[in-house]
Amino acid sequence: MTTVAHKRSRTDTLRSRAVAHLKGSDAQVCADPLAALRVLYEFASSPTTAPKALALLHELQVHQVEVDLQDEELRRSRIELENALNRQIQLYDYAPVGHFVVDRNAALLELNLTGATLLGSQPESLRGQSLESFLTPEAVPTLRAMLARVAEGAATAFADLRLQSAPDGDPRCVHASACPDPEGGGFLIGLIGMSQMKPTPVA
Repeated sequence: MTTVAHKRSRTDTLRSRAVAHLKGSDAQVCADPLAALRVLYEFASSPTTAPKALALLHELQVHQVEVDLQDEELRRSRIELENALNRQIQLYDYAPVGHFVVDRNAALLELNLTGATLLGSQPESLRGQSLESFLTPEAVPTLRAMLARVAEGAATAFADLRLQSAPDGDPRCVHASACPDPEGGGFLIGLIGMSQMKPTPVA
């Protein structure tokens, strides 16, 4: 069926349903504005059907108000959700812990700004690289053993790792935690510097 024929068939159906409604049938009116206005005009012109036409007009007006209220509520809900999402992104990106999503081979899939800072770059340039490449050689087996424990069923595993030295310093020690990624087959990893774990003396 062509588009034009389909539209004509749909309009005819709407018209017949509206006519049936005005004649007292139990059929319901589909609120297509153009079709409804044409039917209303025709039936409002006749003394015998004018009262029903006015009743139908009232129904359409009530329906329009309901649609407007629903649209307003949807817009309000969308704004609230967007604000909540932006807040969660801020909390995630600027948390004091480096958060990473890695696959089974420890390739970086997602990370926050704190994690990127720990690795010395920006999130966009780090995705796809292996987390192992940022560790000292002796820390790589430790990372693999931690992830293996999670893969074997541990809810959470912990390990102390050493990141490769920064351009202006020695290798950095970090405490790592890992758990399964509930939305994939990889892992969620958190890294926090050892110095951040030391309690700050109270003045």
